[in-house]
Amino acid sequence: MITAHIIGASGYAAAELIRLIDRHPSVALGVLESRSSAGVAVADVFPALPHLHLELDEGGTTLARVRADDVVFIAGGRDLAREQTPAFLAAGARVIDLSDAFRLEEHAGEAVFGFPERYRAQIAGARLVANPGCYVTAALLALVPLAPFSDRIATVVIDAKSGVTGAGRTPAAASMFAEVDGDVRAYGLTGHRHGPEIVQEARAAGIVAPIVFSPHVVPLRRGILADVYLIPKAPLTRAEVLAAYERFYGASPFVTVFRDIRAPYLPALEGTNDAHLGVAEREGVVQVLSAIDNLGKGAAGQAVQNMNLMLGLPEELGLDARTIAR
Repeated sequence: MITAHIIGASGYAAAELIRLIDRHPSVALGVLESRSSAGVAVADVFPALPHLHLELDEGGTTLARVRADDVVFIAGGRDLAREQTPAFLAAGARVIDLSDAFRLEEHAGEAVFGFPERYRAQIAGARLVANPGCYVTAALLALVPLAPFSDRIATVVIDAKSGVTGAGRTPAAASMFAEVDGDVRAYGLTGHRHGPEIVQEARAAGIVAPIVFSPHVVPLRRGILADVYLIPKAPLTRAEVLAAYERFYGASPFVTVFRDIRAPYLPALEGTNDAHLGVAEREGVVQVLSAIDNLGKGAAGQAVQNMNLMLGLPEELGLDARTIAR
């Protein structure tokens, strides 16, 4: 049985990690480290996990207890990740970082970008994985298979909406229910911090068109819907794009491509590592609708998928649960 430790264990993504690893058949929970909630029971921090009779540990506990071949999830921010990762790697552990510390090429070092649908083989041999976030994952699911059509795409417009858990669990006025309810809030109008990651990975996949990324917060707890518009410079059809997705994702257990013209339904994705892709076409513009759970495929679920690959396990192990659409 492999032991998995979580640093930054009091956030929303960490709660999903704890939930998924607790029921994983081949991995056991180790240290659950939180500088802000040390000594507090998991059930008191996360009422949705009442069966977990564990306490959160103080900062530094993971480093003191880690052993070779353990897995360490770092969900505590980029500075913490850059500070502690070298020590965990030196101890022989595998590290999956959920911050943006190692995602961009200039900071990556030995890290592999943790988008399994493109880098499955590289992740399997990695000791350090930079787990991409929710906006980036939703965008790349739509973009990466489109390399064969790169010379026909003039511009890519990504209009993405995220639930409020994407802002994290640290209290902030802008994330309060009274602030977001009844609104669709556009932000990052001069550039979003995750935009460069989308561009980097799109370019690596062969997409050369300019990319306009516009994120929004909507009054939902969780989920992301990204509308990706492919503005053509030469004719591009829905049938071509649909066929490219079906070829690319044919062996991907978590990606469903809708053959009919249909929008994804976010509640069907809650609590899963699934991604749903719909394709439409109007006035010569192909629209791709990419939907995920921002805490699932956009964070913790994808991190567990990456862990499975690193450990040589089936990538869907412990991630096969499906919610019932409401």
